[in-house]
Amino acid sequence: MSQTRNQDARHYDVIVAPVITEKATFASEQNKVVFKVAKTATKPEIKAAVERLFDVKVVSVNTLVRKGKNKVFRGVRGTQSDVKKAVVTLAEGHKIDVTTGL
Repeated sequence: MSQTRNQDARHYDVIVAPVITEKATFASEQNKVVFKVAKTATKPEIKAAVERLFDVKVVSVNTLVRKGKNKVFRGVRGTQSDVKKAVVTLAEGHKIDVTTGL
C-alpha cells in the first residue's frame, strides 16, 4: 500500500501545472493537453504520470524547454527561470478537463 502512495506522490512531482492559454486550448481540439513539468522529467515519466493521475491512454509525449528571459519590471532587472512543457497526445475517445484541477 505504501508503494502505491510513493508512486502517486512522485507522479504529482512530475506534473507541475496545466498550461491554459489560447494555443493550448486550440491544441485540445486535436486531443492534445499541455502541462508544465519538472525540468528533470523524462518522456516515459511524464507518460506514466498522466496515465496514472488522469486514467487516460497516452499516445505520445513531446517536450520543449522555454529558456528564461531577462526582463525589466519597474526599473528592476530580473531573470525568468527556464520552463519545461510537455504536449501530451491522448488516444481517441480519452479526454482531460484541465479546468477542474487535480
